[in-house]
Amino acid sequence: MSVRRLAEVQPESFAFTPENEAWGDAIIKKYPEGREASAVISLLWRAQKQNDYWLPRLAIEAVANKLGMPYIRVLEIATFYTMFNLAPVGKFFVQLCGTTPCLLRGSDAIKAVLKKRIGESGQVTADGLFSWTEVECLGACCNAPMVQINDDYYEDLTPENFTRLLDDLAAGQPVHVGSQTGRVTSEPAGSLTSLSSFYGADGHSGPFSAKAAQEEAPAEPAAKPKRATRTGAKRTEAVASEEANAASEAQDDAPPAEPSPTDSKPS
Repeated sequence: MSVRRLAEVQPESFAFTPENEAWGDAIIKKYPEGREASAVISLLWRAQKQNDYWLPRLAIEAVANKLGMPYIRVLEIATFYTMFNLAPVGKFFVQLCGTTPCLLRGSDAIKAVLKKRIGESGQVTADGLFSWTEVECLGACCNAPMVQINDDYYEDLTPENFTRLLDDLAAGQPVHVGSQTGRVTSEPAGSLTSLSSFYGADGHSGPFSAKAAQEEAPAEPAAKPKRATRTGAKRTEAVASEEANAASEAQDDAPPAEPSPTDSKPS
């Protein structure tokens, strides 16, 4: 991994917003006394989101002060994990997966679009909208090639649909998160090759598809009829009979009575 250093140009101040201060306090309370440092990753991530997705030196120090940690300890964490950006990034920060599955599926072509549209990795466009970097596996190999833009995944990319995606983001148009080819989650491209009798070849029209489940919601089960109960004289007669039987059984099971002294005297 390359050496990661703080940006040369730093803001003059940083302070958590009141909302983020309260959020941080709630996170810290989740840990036992003396273990507050365990919240450092969460607080650094919150500071980064507040500061347009990058961590300045003063934000790192603010986290250290809040947790009672030495500055160097928090700096070590911020510079180790690549999830923390140590220099400004664009409004739309693109993380390109370049590991083996994405590479085999054409991530180099996606990288070429990024270089043409944005420039080299780490460079922010003049309008401040875009920057990009290459990262390790993002865990969406079935939908390769893919990128993460801010918090969302965009998958099944081609140079054409990726270019349209960047154009729409730049224009402020709504975009579709996930597959850019209309694929449902990680189902086979085109049509299902198995379980089609359950979900339909398109994954939507079968009897067990989510669409079918919504259209044919099961009716509420009918209440079971209550068993008729014996009432009135019949019930009283039955209870009395049961009590008599119980008393008779108890009498049969009782041990024979001991003879009294008077019974043994001769008449």
